[in-house]
Amino acid sequence: MNLEEKVKTGDRRYGLLKSYQPFPGVSDELLDPNGDVRPVWRPFLDHLSKLTAEEIENRFARGNQYLNDAGVYFRQYGQDGAHEREWPLSHIPVIISEDDWQVIAEGLTQRAELLEQVVADLYGDNHLVADGYLPASLIAQSPEWQRPLVGVRPKSGHFLHFLAFEIGRGPDGTWWVLSDRAQAPSGAGFALENRVATGRVFNEFFAKAHVQRLASFFRRFRDHLVELQGESDSRVSILTPGPMNDTYFEHAYIARYLGFMLLEGEDLTVENGRLMVRTVAGVRPVSVLWRRLDSAWADPVELNETSHIGTPGLVEAVREGSLTMINALGSGILETRALPAFLPRISQHLLGERLKLPNVATWWCGEAATRNYVKEHAETMMYSPALSTALPFTSAQTDFIGRDFSKFHKGILESWIDSRNEKLVAQEAVTLSTTPAYQDGELHPRPMSVRVFLARTTNGWEVMSGGFARIGRTDDASAIAMQSGGSAADVWIVGGNRPEKESLLHQTESPFFKAQPGALPSRAADNLFWLGRYVERAEGAVRLQRAYHARLMETADPDAPLVAMIGDYLDQIGVAPEEAIPDGLISMLESAVISASKVRDRFSVDGWLALNDLLQTAKGARRGMREHTDVPHAMGLLLRKITGFSGLVHENMYRFTGWRFLSIGRAMERAQRMSDLLSVFTAKDAPEGSLELLLEVGDSAMSMSRRYAVSLSQATVLDLLAMDTKNPRSVLYQLTEMKEHISILPGATEHGHLSELARSVLQIHTSLAIASPKTLTPEALSDLRDSIAFLTVELTDAYIR
Repeated sequence: MNLEEKVKTGDRRYGLLKSYQPFPGVSDELLDPNGDVRPVWRPFLDHLSKLTAEEIENRFARGNQYLNDAGVYFRQYGQDGAHEREWPLSHIPVIISEDDWQVIAEGLTQRAELLEQVVADLYGDNHLVADGYLPASLIAQSPEWQRPLVGVRPKSGHFLHFLAFEIGRGPDGTWWVLSDRAQAPSGAGFALENRVATGRVFNEFFAKAHVQRLASFFRRFRDHLVELQGESDSRVSILTPGPMNDTYFEHAYIARYLGFMLLEGEDLTVENGRLMVRTVAGVRPVSVLWRRLDSAWADPVELNETSHIGTPGLVEAVREGSLTMINALGSGILETRALPAFLPRISQHLLGERLKLPNVATWWCGEAATRNYVKEHAETMMYSPALSTALPFTSAQTDFIGRDFSKFHKGILESWIDSRNEKLVAQEAVTLSTTPAYQDGELHPRPMSVRVFLARTTNGWEVMSGGFARIGRTDDASAIAMQSGGSAADVWIVGGNRPEKESLLHQTESPFFKAQPGALPSRAADNLFWLGRYVERAEGAVRLQRAYHARLMETADPDAPLVAMIGDYLDQIGVAPEEAIPDGLISMLESAVISASKVRDRFSVDGWLALNDLLQTAKGARRGMREHTDVPHAMGLLLRKITGFSGLVHENMYRFTGWRFLSIGRAMERAQRMSDLLSVFTAKDAPEGSLELLLEVGDSAMSMSRRYAVSLSQATVLDLLAMDTKNPRSVLYQLTEMKEHISILPGATEHGHLSELARSVLQIHTSLAIASPKTLTPEALSDLRDSIAFLTVELTDAYIR
C-alpha cells in the first residue's frame, strides 16, 4: 500500500500527510522506504493528528510567544545592512531514535579524538605534513594557520574542548559529516531555547515522551571549565566579538546560563604574561577563556594587526601557560574545506581504524590524479575554495554544483578546474534527507542537517543528547541556512527509559557556602551607568514635552512667554518641541537600548523586553500621531512605560555593584537636570507659571500641597525640589543616594581616607545640605549643576578608564 492509499484509509496519522511527497531517491526521517511512518515518529504523529488545525496554530503561537518574550533573535545581514530577525523556529522537532543516535555519538567521539591529534601535530611535531599525509601548501596558505602558536602546548594539555559537527543523512540512510566546527562553534544556546519553545508547544506529549534532556551536558562542561580554572582567585570567562555579531544573543544567554563573565577584547589586558580583566575593583586574573571570536582577531599584536576586537598580548599569555583557551587559538585550521579529503587516511594512520562516521567524499584538486578524477565526474560534484571554512549550503557566492555550470559546455568546467588547481576542492553533491515541516495546515518534507555538539569533560568527550537542526524553507538544500531563509528545529533523541529531570544546579543536602560577588568589568559598569542616565534623561524630556504641548493647547500661542521658554529649553537639550515625538527623544531611548545590549548577560529578560517595548512604543506613537493635541496623551503613555521599566529594574535587580552603577547614573542625571531646571525657571525674568511648571515636571505638586501650609513661592519650590531629604525628585535626595552608593564601591576609602570621587560627592552634598532657599540663586544652582556634571569625569577616571 503506497502513501496515497494509506491517506485514503482514514488513519489519522496519515491525514496530515495527504500532501507529503517524499523526494525521489532521498531518505526521509518520517517515512521509511515503504512509505510507513517510522516507529520513533509514531507516538508524536498520533499526538499531532488528534489536534485540530486551530489547536496546532495556537500551540505554535505559544512557542513563538516564548521566543519573543525571551528576546531570542539572530542578526541577519543583507544588502541593506544588518537587522535583528526573530528566531525562525520550525515547530516540528526532528526525532531520532536512541539507537541511531548512539551510532552518531560513537562516530563523532572518534572524530573529535582524531581532530585533537591532527591539530596537536600541526602545531607540534608536524609529522602529518612531513610524512605526506597532508600537503604543506594547504596548511601554509590557510589564513587559519596561526604561525605564532607553533610549538605552544596548551596549558590544559588539550587543544579542543568544545566542538560541533554538521551532519546529514544520505539517500541510503547513512549519516555523513558535512562539516567540522572547531573555531568557535555556535548554536548550543539556541539549541536550549529551541528545546524550551518546542517543549511548550507540545507540553503534554513532551512530559510523557522519553526525550533525552540537555541540562546535564552543560552542567558537566561547566564543571570541567571550573576545574581548569585552578587558582581560586582567577575566573572563567566568555570572550565575545560584541553585540554586532550575528550570534551575540547566544553569547549572552550562555554566559547567563552558566554563570560566567561575558567579556569583550577591550575588557582585557595582559600583565606580566597573565590575562587580566579590567574591573571596577582593579584588574583581576582570567585563567580560562571560552572564545566566541575567530583566532585571527584575538590578538592584534601577533595575529591580525587590523583587529579592533582583540586583546594585545593574548598570545603571550597562552605561550606563558597562564591561560587555557577554549578552543586553542589556531584550531580554525580544522574547518578547512579540503581537510576531509585526507581524514580517512589520517584516521588509519593515527587511530588505526576507519572513520566510524564518514565525511562527505572530498577531493583536493592540487594533485594531478585527483584532479583528473574530478574532471571525469565534474557534473556530479560541488565545488568551493579549498581554504574556505564556510558551512556547506551557505555560500552561494563561492559554492556551486557542477551540473549547473556544465550545461554551457563541459570543457569550460574542466578548464576551470585545471586553472584553479590547488585552490579548489570538490565534494560529492550530497542530497540531504528530509524531515517534516508544518506548512499551510499540512506536513511537507524539507531538507535538513543537524548540528551536534561535543564537550570535553572530566570523563572525556560527551555528546549532547540532541542538537540544532537546520530546516530548508523549500526543497532546495542550498537554502537551509538561516541567513538564506531557513529555519531551526529542536532535535529529540527518543528511546529507552524515561530520562530523569535534570537541572544545571546540583541538588545537595550538604551545607552551602555563598560565593563572593563577581568583579564587575569596567565596560559593563560604564554601560550600566549610561543606561541609568539615558533612561532618566528620556523621562525628563517626556515630562517637559508633555508640559509644553499641554500649555500650547491652552494658549494656542507658541510665542506665549512660558511656552516659548519651555520650547527654548527643549531645543537646548536636543529635543525639538515642534515635533510630536521628537527625534531627540527617540535618540535617547535608542542610546539606552544600545547600552543595555552591551550588558545582556547582566540584564533580565523582562528588563530587556520592557526597554525595547518602550522604544517601539515611542516609534509607534510617532507613526500613529494624527495631530499635536494627541501629544500629551502619548507622552503620558511613554511616561508610564518609563517608570514601569525603572520600577522593574529597581525591584528585580540584585544589589550587586552593577546595580549601584545603574542607580548612580540615574541619580546623577536627575540631580543635574533638576539643578539646571531650577536655575532657569527660578530666575527673576522667568515668566508667570514657571513655579507650577517646576512642580509638574518634578512630579511634586501633591507633595507641595501637603508639605507647605503657605501659598506657592520660590522659597517653597526650592526647598521641596532642591533641599528636601524625603522627596525622591529633589537634588539633595539624589545626592544622598549617590553618596551612599559611592561609599560602597571598591576603593571608596584608601588607607582610611576618602577617594577623590567620594570626597567630591560629600562636598557637594554637604554644601547643599547647609544651604537655604535664599542662598540658592540661579548662579548658585548653575554652579551646583556643573559640580554634579563633573562627577561623571571623576567616576570615569576612578572606575572606567
